[in-house]
Amino acid sequence: MLSPAAELARRLARDAEAVCRHYLSNGRREGRYWLVGDVANNKGRSLFVRLSGPDHGKGAAGKWTDAASGQHGDLLDLIGLNRGLDRLRDILDEARAFLALPPDPLQPLQGRLPAPRGSPESARRLYAMSRPIRGTLAQAYLHGRRITTLPHGDSLRFHPRCYYRADEDSPTETWPALIAAVTDLDGTITGAHRTWLDTLGHDKAPIASPRRAMGHLLGHGVRFGIATDVVAAGEGIETMLSLRMILPTLPMVAALSANHLAALLLPTTLRRLYVAGDADPAGDAAMASLCNRANAAGIESFVLSPCFDDFNDDLRRLGIAGLRASVHRQLVSQDVVRFLASAVTG
Repeated sequence: MLSPAAELARRLARDAEAVCRHYLSNGRREGRYWLVGDVANNKGRSLFVRLSGPDHGKGAAGKWTDAASGQHGDLLDLIGLNRGLDRLRDILDEARAFLALPPDPLQPLQGRLPAPRGSPESARRLYAMSRPIRGTLAQAYLHGRRITTLPHGDSLRFHPRCYYRADEDSPTETWPALIAAVTDLDGTITGAHRTWLDTLGHDKAPIASPRRAMGHLLGHGVRFGIATDVVAAGEGIETMLSLRMILPTLPMVAALSANHLAALLLPTTLRRLYVAGDADPAGDAAMASLCNRANAAGIESFVLSPCFDDFNDDLRRLGIAGLRASVHRQLVSQDVVRFLASAVTG
């Protein structure tokens, strides 16, 4: 028996052209495909929807791909992206309305609560819809900030058209965005951080709040490497990526704000903690709180202080050699050999 979502996707696929004419009205049919610019219904030819084919499997009707962004999916995915819906229940309701079907009568009986906007579920869907960062505007943005070595793993991704609203009364906009996965100590995604970018990847987007996080953040962070006995923690993603330029094998975590840094959960195996500071009172208070908790748990703690406002500022103004020299003086000797020396010779 098909799930409600799968059944709706199949019904939509059986009338794929009508779906496209409604949601992608700026496109047109060419042979067995509907061609349009993107999921936001801009003019162009990079997104194509298969209008005919089997119900499932290779060549199935309703499957779509955006050759420019790498996005793909079925017609439910397309409707959600087109309408800016990040809750599955809302997408299913929209699909039922298009198909002139009654609302799902089982939802109230099953007691399913809609996932609130900005929930961990929404964060996981955003992350899943994003693509690897290499070769994207997000990589260009980081390169512009002198961060030229990307971390191993998949903590950072790129979304070419991430939805943004200044407030509840403002229209929805789309901007390219650097997407960072927020995870707990077990690696489960609990949230996501978005940095909206300008259309050239030169800087952050010219909007009121170019950085926002969603999901469950308290105690968690954006992780680079797996922490065991030693870890470095700080507020900003770019701060920690700057330190990774000279300490690529030292596990790090970006807590995303001073308050969240103070509340960061630490692994039980941890023996030494470095806290990367930002030159402001809120950052000082967060560092002191985290170091106090670490010390109470029997973990050595050390503060890494930048020469300027933060370590990305140091990287851009001092260069790699200057940043390495500054941090060298602040590391425990065995960590110089273990992490900094390996970065120099690696």
